[in-house]
Amino acid sequence: MDKQEKVERNRQAIRNSSSNLLAELDIEFLGRSEQRPVRMQLELLKAETILRENDISSTVVVFGGTQVVPKAEAESRLAIAKRHHSATPDDPRITRVIERAESVLAKSRFYDDALEFGRIVSSVCQTNGRCEFVIATGGGPGIMEAANRGAFEAGAKSIGFNIELPHEQESNPYITPELCFQFSYFALRKFHFILRAAALVVFPGGYGTLDELFNTLTLRQTGRMQEIPIILFGKEYWTKIINFQALADEGVIADEHLDLVYFAETPQDAWGIISEFHHLESS
Repeated sequence: MDKQEKVERNRQAIRNSSSNLLAELDIEFLGRSEQRPVRMQLELLKAETILRENDISSTVVVFGGTQVVPKAEAESRLAIAKRHHSATPDDPRITRVIERAESVLAKSRFYDDALEFGRIVSSVCQTNGRCEFVIATGGGPGIMEAANRGAFEAGAKSIGFNIELPHEQESNPYITPELCFQFSYFALRKFHFILRAAALVVFPGGYGTLDELFNTLTLRQTGRMQEIPIILFGKEYWTKIINFQALADEGVIADEHLDLVYFAETPQDAWGIISEFHHLESS
């Protein structure tokens, strides 16, 4: 290889080198572990910038389980489980699947309630171009889908703060496209849930829902966030899952911390609590 060929080969190597990319275009570099602070800052700034550009001043955050689905879907799952059971009646695993499917079916009303709640809030608060009390969810299926769907069917904006998971969680199709965000970090996602929140409404759910609930309760208990009502939807479910009174009786929370939690049984109840808390006209 002569000298000119070596120069040309080196020229091509320079052009192809990742070090020759602008840092903002070097995805591999941005993905390195030492760039985590940069990625976290970007997750903070991207959502913040877009929400400001859309003049969204306040949100109503809705949490709840991904497995709480519409009645027809829950009935279909139960029917499938029963067909499997008829083929293998002695399999205890199928019996357990039926029990769980029946429980999910019993909770399907919460999907309808979340949908109606999203519709009520969005119909009342997003009028004349205002973007107050915008429905914000985790962006996934189940209760999150229902709340976004309620806003969608009311012709209003709603937000989805989705998260990258090992099992991919696709954003539900009812989120306002320009307000559908993806996060790598739960901490930054939780930050955006709380930053503009005027209320938190928590429907039945599992670990993720409990995590988000207790994160908010802790911030309210310690005075590290704005005052908002924290509304648990479905008192029978929540008092079975969490014994708040026992925490106070054991002396690990103050009696007045029980007042951080409200209970609602209907979408109208939940909206009434929010309206009274913020001195709005209930509708």
